[in-house]
Amino acid sequence: MSGRKSSLFEFPEIGVPLFWPFGFFLDLEEAELNLFKRNIKYLNEIEKTQIKKPKPKWATKNKILLKLHTMELRDFSRGRGKAAYTLILAPYAGHTSIIADFSSKQSLVETLLENDINRVCITDWNSATDTMKNYDIDNYLAELNVVVDELGGRVNMAGLCQGGWMAAMFAARFPAKVRSLILAGSPIDTDAGKGDIKKFAHKYPVAFYKELVSAGGGVLKGAFMLEGFKNMHPRKQYFDKFVELYEHIDDPKYTERFEQFERWYEYTINLPGRWYLQVVKDLFKENRFYKGEFTGLGKKLNLENIKCPVYLLAGDSDDITPKEQVFKAEERLGSPEGQVIKDLAPGGHIGLFMGAKPLRENWPKIADWIAKIKD
Repeated sequence: MSGRKSSLFEFPEIGVPLFWPFGFFLDLEEAELNLFKRNIKYLNEIEKTQIKKPKPKWATKNKILLKLHTMELRDFSRGRGKAAYTLILAPYAGHTSIIADFSSKQSLVETLLENDINRVCITDWNSATDTMKNYDIDNYLAELNVVVDELGGRVNMAGLCQGGWMAAMFAARFPAKVRSLILAGSPIDTDAGKGDIKKFAHKYPVAFYKELVSAGGGVLKGAFMLEGFKNMHPRKQYFDKFVELYEHIDDPKYTERFEQFERWYEYTINLPGRWYLQVVKDLFKENRFYKGEFTGLGKKLNLENIKCPVYLLAGDSDDITPKEQVFKAEERLGSPEGQVIKDLAPGGHIGLFMGAKPLRENWPKIADWIAKIKD
């Protein structure tokens, strides 16, 4: 064999499937090899974010103060002080509460802390288990009451999206326990505006939503909620974002941002079936809370019972909770004249809680507003 070049195929191990990739690489031209590597990177990214779906992580150091059935109470406070806690009620709509602490550069928690709101806690909602399938809104209000008592009995309450109507319910039921109320992207008057959630709530009968719960064995699967959100923007969610990922697959900063968002977006939590059907029927179909007809913990809940200062924050292009659903709360609130502020932030729904501009421009104003409230 001396004096002549050996051929790859003279090696018998090439016939073993384990070694096939090596033979494949040797036959590729440089351009083809680069394309192949690019495709592998893309597929790895898809597997990581769309198939494995790892649990998202909190960006800011915190400790768990309470472990309840509906939630864990996380404390992000820095230092000691006597100021009232600011309690963030995160959205409860199929995703984790981490949206309020998405990353070190996009964190509502960090924004508040950096603007001298030093005592901050978040409701970290639990995924509904089979034993929780019959929990209703009262279960959540009752445990929220335990949380507020744990934090001193009086808090600044910031409700994000679905956490907003829950915060408003609590403030209407226990007005003395809420020092100030922030409602951000919160559907209070669900008949107002032209949002997609309003459209879907009225389009399908209650029987349709009962079937969704039945399919989940008594809970509403977070995966069902996710598909519903995706189908509001199908081209973006099923096509455009993957094309953009492929186009930027060699950009580490882009892929890092993609991974971070998808890690939160694709990881879902389940909702109690009874709670979900109550929300659909009583809040979105019949708008009973806004009308003062909803009963919470044994009493009719009336927005007029809310007497504290209120800050209403809406997104100018929010198609989940249009600004009208947030701002029309002012017409029913019992807060004194001049103590209700309406603020319009640039961008859509999720951007209200993690967008660069709202975190830079709107939430520092809210922090300053909280600090200036006189007890």
